[in-house]
Amino acid sequence: MVGIAHAAIVGAAIVREPRDNGAMTTTARTTGSPPLAWAGPVLALSMLACSPALDWREARPDGSGVAMMFPCRPERQERPARIGTETLTMRLHSCTAAGSAFALATADAADPSRVTAVLAAWRRQAIANIDGTAAAEATPTIPGETPNAQSARLRIVGKRPDGRRVVEHASFFVKGLTLFQATVIGADEPADREAIDTFFGSIRLP
Repeated sequence: MVGIAHAAIVGAAIVREPRDNGAMTTTARTTGSPPLAWAGPVLALSMLACSPALDWREARPDGSGVAMMFPCRPERQERPARIGTETLTMRLHSCTAAGSAFALATADAADPSRVTAVLAAWRRQAIANIDGTAAAEATPTIPGETPNAQSARLRIVGKRPDGRRVVEHASFFVKGLTLFQATVIGADEPADREAIDTFFGSIRLP
């Protein structure tokens, strides 16, 4: 059971574009109003009650260049999104299982000199979106990744607008000019430790 709500997992702001022939970009142009966050786990969490149990399968999300394991069948969304001062095309693959949302988001930087700054901004926005505090977790090297000072795996504890606790595990990494965020998020502690480690530990880049 996947929908627009899962686009809210990532810490980026939607750049709203007019819909054209069923395109996946969000409709509506507003003048003078703040952008909606494409990072609020609140909406994703509202869908978790009907999520299935874990059913692991290898996935190769279109346009990501990644091979990894998902515990459910991910669905794809794409739209312009603002990360820091950059507007990039964000691709999101996400699904829900066993009370947690699992997602992989990717975006391509246009300028090699901006990759590190954009990844740092993405991390900051992901944390700020849930008014969270982050602690670094031990992060094994992802096969095929490009080393970057801002690559990290974080455990972010925050809250929804109603004050209820939310916990997000997020891995930020880079391959060339492509930036990635893999996420597991849910109320309190999402999924179980084995499922979290399976999800992140399965990521492979060419």
